[in-house]
Amino acid sequence: MSHGARVIRTGVSSGGPAAPPAAAAASSSSSSAGADAELMDGAYFRSCAGMLKVAQMISLLVGFISVNNSPWTDYSAYSYFQIVTMCDLVMILFFYIIHIFRIYRKLTCVSWPLAEFLHYLIGTILLLIASIVAASKSYNLTGLVAGATFGFLATILCVLSIWSSYKVSCITQSTNASV
Repeated sequence: MSHGARVIRTGVSSGGPAAPPAAAAASSSSSSAGADAELMDGAYFRSCAGMLKVAQMISLLVGFISVNNSPWTDYSAYSYFQIVTMCDLVMILFFYIIHIFRIYRKLTCVSWPLAEFLHYLIGTILLLIASIVAASKSYNLTGLVAGATFGFLATILCVLSIWSSYKVSCITQSTNASV
């Protein structure tokens, strides 16, 4: 027996709950041409994952604008904050477009769940560090405090997105499976 933690992608992150296999097979055979003909996935706009991505992008943009329009007291701390927020914003927008236009169906050579998971993991850690540094160097300037606050809000939204999209399960696997 082998014991280990596995990350399992849930249906929430891909636009909603997954259809049962029997229903998916029946619907794919009858409407496969119609589903491929649609350019955009309208259901992803209204899904939990889609709304979380939009909220993350808005909070990152507001944090960036708040810091950018404030007088700086420590150049390196706030330039780091701006770089992290803009890189995170661009990557979230990239994955949002990937889901909206269903590009993940065409480019199967990339493991999109793994790529998105690694982005959220690394991006959330860097955003948390940037927000802590920005908050500690704000010196009660309102724009800098607002930027750090929106950075923390974006961090919480990223953690919520990771938590709702993936579950970590520790399961035991039998090594002597019968075929």
